[in-house]
Amino acid sequence: MDEIVKIDSVTAYNNMRGVETLHPLVTVLDLSKAEPMPAKTFNFGIYAVYLKELKCGELKYGRSHYDYQEGTLVFIAPGQVMGVQPNVKTFEPKRWALLFHPELIKGTSLGRHIHDYSFFSYDVNEALHLSDKERLLVLDCLQRFSMN
Repeated sequence: MDEIVKIDSVTAYNNMRGVETLHPLVTVLDLSKAEPMPAKTFNFGIYAVYLKELKCGELKYGRSHYDYQEGTLVFIAPGQVMGVQPNVKTFEPKRWALLFHPELIKGTSLGRHIHDYSFFSYDVNEALHLSDKERLLVLDCLQRFSMN
C-alpha cells in the first residue's frame, strides 16, 4: 500500500507546492505559479476549494475517480483523501486554490454550518460545474485575494 501523506496545515501544503506561506490559516494560490502536485495519496486536514479552468487529468477522490472539467469547483474537507494518479499525462493548466485551516472558521456561523454544504462530502457524485458568469465571478474573487 502506498504511503498516505498528511497535509495538516496551510504551511505544509504551501511547502509541497513551493510557495511562501503569508498567513498560517489561509492561502489563495494561482497554481500555475506553483510546483505540481506529486503523484501520491493525500489525507487533508484542511479545507480546500479548487477552481479548475481547463480539463487537466484524473484524480482519485475517496474511492472514486474524479475527472475534472473546465469551470469546475472541487471541494475537499478535513479528513478526506485525494490521490493524484501516476502515469496520467497532465499539464499545468490555469487553476486556483483556496485552502484554509478549520481554526479559521471555528466559532463563526460558517464554522457551525459548514457541514450543511453537501459539496464538501464524498457522497456528491459530481463536481460543482459553473456557468461562464459564475466562473468569472469566482475567478475575480480568487485573483483579488491571491497571495502569490
